[in-house]
Amino acid sequence: MPIPPAFTDFSIEASSVTVWLFKKSAGTAGVAPTFKGHWIATDDGLDAELKASVAHERAKIEEVLEYGLLAQNNEASALRISTAETLADRIVDQTTDPLPQLKVVDTRKIQNTSFYVIRLVHGDAVLHAVRKADASFRTKRRLNAIDVLFSDNTLELLPSPGFSLSRYIDFFIVGDDILITNKASFESVLSYKEAHAEDFQTLQAEADFSQLFTDLEPLVAFVGSNKIHLRRACAIRAKGHYRNADFMGRLRQNHAQYNLTLQFNADGLLVPTPETCGDIITALLDHRLTSAFSHNIYDVPDATQLN
Repeated sequence: MPIPPAFTDFSIEASSVTVWLFKKSAGTAGVAPTFKGHWIATDDGLDAELKASVAHERAKIEEVLEYGLLAQNNEASALRISTAETLADRIVDQTTDPLPQLKVVDTRKIQNTSFYVIRLVHGDAVLHAVRKADASFRTKRRLNAIDVLFSDNTLELLPSPGFSLSRYIDFFIVGDDILITNKASFESVLSYKEAHAEDFQTLQAEADFSQLFTDLEPLVAFVGSNKIHLRRACAIRAKGHYRNADFMGRLRQNHAQYNLTLQFNADGLLVPTPETCGDIITALLDHRLTSAFSHNIYDVPDATQLN
């Protein structure tokens, strides 16, 4: 997949910089979290460092892969997802206008920042670089620490608290695209894990799925709040193999020869147990494959169909 030209062609060096600090509500079941942003003044030296960091992070991306629940990128790639599938528009909308009343004027607006956004503007083009805030922004950490500065071979008390802005970027927002370099932080900032949990609830309520089992509770307990299992459960729903009667028939007939430890009752229903739930997930993802060349059997992290 090509890297979006709006990303590669953006003039970072010639852009202007605004830094926005965001706090995020926890949200509740079925209700998305809210974001509250404030912008903070920065000097020319910091602006130059931030632009250099953003340019360095952009230069590391040599390829773009489509975001998937189980997809993973490496140090030279990014995952792409549409902004329409996320809450990113709430970040973009809030950073459009740095109103005077939204300017940070005391440290209370900085403390407990959830994430920050480096907003770069050049002409009509805008690039947002987002990073999850580290522990230096947390009030609890501040209360348990004495801020000091090493100067002239001596430790001195720092008159104002210090905060750390990372040289790394978790994801970029450009136009209708999000390019993700840190998947876990992206999902945390934009509450994608919560969406996974809601999707799993929907899957459980789907008759085509629930009626495959003698009892769904062992599988629900196995998945729990584990983010990897939740992603896999969502991928099961997206792939929809369980709705295919032929697929399920072949699974019942051939699971043993693929070393899948599955149990079926006399009516052909899956009997989930703590020992078999992992293989149930693998089977419904269609991730247990065999090589036509070596005849070896493999588990694959993200099966991509080519035909």
